[in-house]
Amino acid sequence: MNGPDKDTVFPLPHHHKLCFLKNIIKNPNIIVGDYTYYDDFENVENFEQNVKYHFDFTGDKLIIGKFSMIASGVKFIMNGANHLTSGLSTYPFSIFGNGWENAMENKSFPNKGDLIIGNDVWIGHNATLMAGITVGDGAIIATNSTVVKDVPPYAIIGGNPANVIRHRFAEETISKLLEIKWWDWDIEKITKNVQHLTSGDVDKLLS
Repeated sequence: MNGPDKDTVFPLPHHHKLCFLKNIIKNPNIIVGDYTYYDDFENVENFEQNVKYHFDFTGDKLIIGKFSMIASGVKFIMNGANHLTSGLSTYPFSIFGNGWENAMENKSFPNKGDLIIGNDVWIGHNATLMAGITVGDGAIIATNSTVVKDVPPYAIIGGNPANVIRHRFAEETISKLLEIKWWDWDIEKITKNVQHLTSGDVDKLLS
């Protein structure tokens, strides 16, 4: 056997509060890699409800890599939440029309780009991630954190706004992990190496 079927919705028998996320996503602007799971206290269908202000007309994407872990209550604030901050008022007059429709002529609402989550990322309960950030591979985001800037690979971050608490491994080990990209291996090779993946010795993984 080579692990659970990546195309199943509920990989744990008789437990329907944890799903392989890509298999329940309906929004084409949410892209999720294989084996990434979402665990919800109530219903896994809550995930897309927690991707906030994700309007079709903004065109931004939420992109999540493989083998990541997302806890209940995690929220993603997309670009539709952004208001113009360079004007004298931040009020979105134009969306209401009725004589206000030209308020944004020759202007545009801020768009910080896609929100990108790497591979093997663990996002703790009730964390909030803001539009335009990139979370590096192997990072850990602590419970209740508010992430407003990019997260380095294999960093542990926490707080509001979230800051780096420490890095999980030495710089040399992180470099090796980013080079081998184990999450891109075929599943047979991953299965053969699961004991090494759950150890702290990257050289055993390389051998």
